[in-house]
Amino acid sequence: MAAMRHARFDGPTRGPGPLTVPELGRILSIWAHPDDETYLAGGVMAEAVRAGPGVVCVSATAGEHGTDDPVLWPPGRLAQTRRWEAEAAMAVLGVRDHRWLGYEDGTLGGLDPAEPVRRLVGILEETAPDTILTFGPDGATFHPDHIAVSGWVFDAWQRCGRRGRLLHAAVTDAHLDRWAERYEEWGVYMSDDRPTGVREDQLAVHLRLEGEALDQKVAALAAMRTQTAGAITLLGADEFAALNAAECFVEVVG
Repeated sequence: MAAMRHARFDGPTRGPGPLTVPELGRILSIWAHPDDETYLAGGVMAEAVRAGPGVVCVSATAGEHGTDDPVLWPPGRLAQTRRWEAEAAMAVLGVRDHRWLGYEDGTLGGLDPAEPVRRLVGILEETAPDTILTFGPDGATFHPDHIAVSGWVFDAWQRCGRRGRLLHAAVTDAHLDRWAERYEEWGVYMSDDRPTGVREDQLAVHLRLEGEALDQKVAALAAMRTQTAGAITLLGADEFAALNAAECFVEVVG
């Protein structure tokens, strides 16, 4: 599936900038599970809120199967808890418009894309974003749900005449040099494939968080305790912050 999604895009991704966050204008941020948006774009969204044009965030699922202990966390309980956690994280980031598509966690890759693409077209037409944020075709971790959302967003953007810039979350060579071994230890990737790092001069957005801005993102992530408490305990606060201190995006141009 990852290879198929890579092939869907007509051209490479590149960065024209980097752009500053205020230059992104009104943002539509579309992801698979609550916490994806905060890990990959929490700092960008918070800064965009401060800049004023507005942010709309969309989660395809409530992440109800995102646990290693389904006895303690049956789907109904985890879904509600993750919705509460997401509400808290959005409050920390200042995002007031957070929407749920209501699909089942873990099933997105097997869905007929016609209906979710139609719904995303409706959201794109309603919100008229200047910038759309989502996963790249590898889904960041090769998670089938992430890959599906990437494809849905691309198709919806195409149907809307490619209005607004489409940005894909990316990782830099430098980030992988520092963290790749840890990612392997943690079993982050859901495939035998591995992401390709991007040179910094290829990035459309390269936001480096520090001080209060980084504290704000870490606080939002900490609010999602069912997903982040283990990582924060494992790494410690300083290393967890360092891991999440940069957000990188490339622009889809083909």
